[in-house]
Amino acid sequence: MVRNTERFVKRRQRLIGPNGATLKAIELLTGCYMLVQGKTVSIIGSHQGIKQARRVITDTMANVHPVYNIKALMIKRELAKDPAMANESWDRFLPKFKTSNVKRRKPRKISKKKEYTPFPPPQPESKIDKELASGEYFLKEGEKKAKRDMEKTAKQAEAKEQQRRKRQRAFEEPEEDSEKLAKKAKSDSGVDVDVEKLKKKVKNAQKGKTKRK
Repeated sequence: MVRNTERFVKRRQRLIGPNGATLKAIELLTGCYMLVQGKTVSIIGSHQGIKQARRVITDTMANVHPVYNIKALMIKRELAKDPAMANESWDRFLPKFKTSNVKRRKPRKISKKKEYTPFPPPQPESKIDKELASGEYFLKEGEKKAKRDMEKTAKQAEAKEQQRRKRQRAFEEPEEDSEKLAKKAKSDSGVDVDVEKLKKKVKNAQKGKTKRK
């Protein structure tokens, strides 16, 4: 009924309840004896009681909590005592279970499965394989040593050149941005315009003073 083992164990525990309280309540309401062992539930009782207990078990495995069925059995038991409700529908008194699809959170990292290949991954090349590919394997010991020394000196020369370039950068003039230069030109031009306006204002003020005299 439930393929996932973890889910099955949780729903089985839900059927049993804390200290077997849920299972005992089902036994009292159905009038049957129930035993849960592993993946099986054994029931001993009347035909009607077995039908009711079976429905509770199947609903619990279908993710319906047994409390809903226990409430329904309790209500039916009380309604059966009243002779006036014998010919009426009991649906309005019974609890209704509403299924809700809760959206699961999507994982942040979705790992893509690699394509299945029956062949094992290629083995990494050994030192001897690399030497065979480059031709070093067939060289003499002295030639090998000379080649290593040459490679070492070449690396040292490259490292020295990089250090020299880094030191040289400190003495180079920093390049000014074109945007900064444009802003400076605008500010300079703005200062000239302001000076001319100030001159005009001063002249106008002097003229006004002479007229008053």
